[in-house]
Amino acid sequence: MNDYYDQLLAETKSERDTLLSIPFIQHGWRGELSLQSYLAFLEQAYHHVKHTTPLLMACGSRVPSDKEWLRNAMADYIKEEVGHQEWILNDIRTCGGEPEKVLHDAPGAAAELMIAYAYHTVERANPVGFLGMVLVLEGTSVHIASQAAHNLRRNLGLPAAAFSYLTSHGALDVSHMDFYKRLVNRLQDPADQSWVIHCAKLFYRLYGDIFRNLPLSLNSAAAA
Repeated sequence: MNDYYDQLLAETKSERDTLLSIPFIQHGWRGELSLQSYLAFLEQAYHHVKHTTPLLMACGSRVPSDKEWLRNAMADYIKEEVGHQEWILNDIRTCGGEPEKVLHDAPGAAAELMIAYAYHTVERANPVGFLGMVLVLEGTSVHIASQAAHNLRRNLGLPAAAFSYLTSHGALDVSHMDFYKRLVNRLQDPADQSWVIHCAKLFYRLYGDIFRNLPLSLNSAAAA
């Protein structure tokens, strides 16, 4: 019998494949984005990453007492995620962008809607469903982050310090996904399992919309 984690991956494969096929992600993975497009990605990443710790805190506070192990896992995630938005602001600064402006800008509609749905899930639906968002964000970065950082750095001629967010997540999320697999395999309630699958499917769509709405332009290496 397959683990629930295997079931989760199988039932969300179509949505995951659709996300990974988005042109912006494909060009990013190959290192073909322009500096302007990379900066636009970082700006929207900041607007959703800054909510990661508050969402984890909210999720932990709403987990029922019979799932204390899951509350403890949320605490472990918080230790790993605190301050990651600052990495993004540093990357923006290193790329010649304006982090102070990003701090005060409103998020794009797609990022705002994804975060709103995340809070809705935690506060009004089933907090366990938030694990669907974790699958989407960390699973996607495992697939593409490190390779995208390597290729973009080479083609844009930027220092390693311009890719701390992508590089760190590519490495961190490999270990995070091992932790995540063990975590979701402890879920026994069919309702919780269904919520995680349901939310993962929606988060793949909502996260994908962020990339679909980013301005896409390519660097000179894309034409070589």
